[in-house]
Amino acid sequence: MFVSARSDYALRAMLAVAAGGDGGGDGDRVGELVKAASLAEVQDIPLSFLQGILLDLRRAGLLHSHRGADGGYALTRPADEITVGDVLRAVGGSLTTVRGLPAERAGYHGVAAGLTDVWLAVHGAIATVVDSTTLTDLLTHAPAVSTDAPLA
Repeated sequence: MFVSARSDYALRAMLAVAAGGDGGGDGDRVGELVKAASLAEVQDIPLSFLQGILLDLRRAGLLHSHRGADGGYALTRPADEITVGDVLRAVGGSLTTVRGLPAERAGYHGVAAGLTDVWLAVHGAIATVVDSTTLTDLLTHAPAVSTDAPLA
């Protein structure tokens, strides 16, 4: 899995919105508005890049936006109902790709035919982690899945 800057920034922005924009809080801030400029500053994200990310998150139904001097962005539902997978898919599409294609579309023949099953298993493992980890889990430092697996 490759985590792009766009995906990383999207998760950081969603966590900051969930925390009320200041990096603190417990993720129980549905409806509380946070300005894009504040998110950019607190998370050290270029504002012009962040605005496109916020648009994708809004289109995916993860954020509401409100215009005006008192406007900003807010979660559409509680942070414990928004997963890392929701955010990643909103800004990046498929969780795993093989040569730029979603893992399920990677086709092989001959001696390499078994690779499709490997890529699908990798995709499934990633989906299990990101779809069971919520913004609240991250804000409370309580991952929903064990991170004790050995790293290769």
